[in-house]
Amino acid sequence: MTIRVLICDQLPVIADGLRTILDAVPEIDVIGTTQNGMEAIVLVRTLRPDVVVTDLDLQTISGLELIRRLGKEEDSPNVVVFTASHSDKTVSDVLHAGASCLLGKAASPQELITAIQAAAAGQTLLAPSVAERLVRWFRAQPEPQEPVACPEVTELTPREREVTRMVALGMSTEEVASELIIGEATVRTHLYRVRTKLGVRDRAELVSLAYRTGLIHSADRPAFGGDRALQAS
Repeated sequence: MTIRVLICDQLPVIADGLRTILDAVPEIDVIGTTQNGMEAIVLVRTLRPDVVVTDLDLQTISGLELIRRLGKEEDSPNVVVFTASHSDKTVSDVLHAGASCLLGKAASPQELITAIQAAAAGQTLLAPSVAERLVRWFRAQPEPQEPVACPEVTELTPREREVTRMVALGMSTEEVASELIIGEATVRTHLYRVRTKLGVRDRAELVSLAYRTGLIHSADRPAFGGDRALQAS
């Protein structure tokens, strides 16, 4: 089965280079190249590629926006992102947008071919350095635990629960106030009442209790690319 591929890169020299590499593979048919994200959407609708290989830097719209829009198409192609950026935010954004594969521009021709074959088969493939970081991040997450009983939690008002959850997710008093459109003094008052009801001395104990009692779950922790501890590492 032939894999129909569309290449998107704002640098013609890279697009032409990728086309030369892929044209040498019998089972891959490069049906077009473009520097323009909006044009890529038109080409997807008219040429129906199986796989789109794209950089994140394109004309008119970004590669990230292109991935999001392609995901809404009736018969959306799978996407291989071929980019120089491998920051945590880039990885998180690309995966959440719906890309199947992520490679760096230092990837070998065979790695690119393998990624296209994987994408066409509906599989996921990541650059080794990205996969290693994801595994490290996953291993750093706390193991799920059964919630411990804490009857006092039921005494919290809905707003107190909301403030507790936001604080447990790492938001500052200022950020909570801005998010809830209330004063910082009001946030502090809520936190004081929560600590009093739950019998905890400080914010650290409050966050620990919130997780242990199931008031907030490990699944609510920021995803890869948004975890402050990860970004600091």
